[in-house]
Amino acid sequence: MGGASSEREVSLRSGSAVFKALKKLGYNAAAIDAGPNICEALKKEKIDIAFLVLHGGWGEDGSIQGLLEVMGIPYTGSDVISSAVAMNKAASKKIFLYHKIPVPPFTVVSENSETLNSFASGEPARGGQLLTPNFPLPWVVKPVSEGSSVGVSIVKDKGQIESDLKAGFSCGSEVIIEKYIEGREIHIGILNDRALGGVEVKTSLEFYSYEAKYTAGLTEYILPPQIDEAVYTKAKDIALSANRALGCSGATRVDLRIDKGGNPYVLEVNTIPGMTETSLLPKIAKEAGLDFPALAEEILKHAIERQQRKHR
Repeated sequence: MGGASSEREVSLRSGSAVFKALKKLGYNAAAIDAGPNICEALKKEKIDIAFLVLHGGWGEDGSIQGLLEVMGIPYTGSDVISSAVAMNKAASKKIFLYHKIPVPPFTVVSENSETLNSFASGEPARGGQLLTPNFPLPWVVKPVSEGSSVGVSIVKDKGQIESDLKAGFSCGSEVIIEKYIEGREIHIGILNDRALGGVEVKTSLEFYSYEAKYTAGLTEYILPPQIDEAVYTKAKDIALSANRALGCSGATRVDLRIDKGGNPYVLEVNTIPGMTETSLLPKIAKEAGLDFPALAEEILKHAIERQQRKHR
């Protein structure tokens, strides 16, 4: 847990909740704040299996998974490549399109002065390419590899695009601009290759931002989502397809927007979703009959079974 990403504090809270749950269940658990000495810490604690609650950065981009593979330590959740691809929104969207999984129209832009000048002036960049999206406003600007809605903004006027791009580029060298889908926001929880259920989020802010996610009272959570049953079933099927397309495993959360016509669009797959007592996946699991310790144990058991299959 922990680490050095923008999601460090949330990761520490998730890790603390999982640690307490595992201790309550009788497991010999150790809480490790991931840092430069992570290898020494893993050796010192004589870790048999790593329960990953390391949000963002090292945890969801395949880094910690690669290190654990080299050290021969099994771990929970998705493998190196699935984690890396899911973390990169540009790469994952291209895979979704290949598998005919619906995503909002989008374009990927790289950080350079030509990009900003092209958006500011409406004139083509070098090579004659006009970078302005070919879909109507509003747009959502988001960093390609970041979590918890960090660096995300909604563009309603082209005059604000330059400042919003700069905010996105503060988190990385590439951003995605995608069409904002008017409608509902639904999150589907996946556990061991089955859709547990979903939650609809309604926030009093402009969108489900970092502030909306982690400030009490700003967001309403509706379980199960109050939507047409056929639309809900379709959303769960599409979420599971997205999870499978990336090769993810263990517990994930798939974020979707559902337009006013009842059409679901996948935004992203979170390979290490929040695991605080009030996070979305535990809420979904509770609705499906799994309390927090049971959810943690299911995630752990799946990783143990996967390791056993490797050695058969």
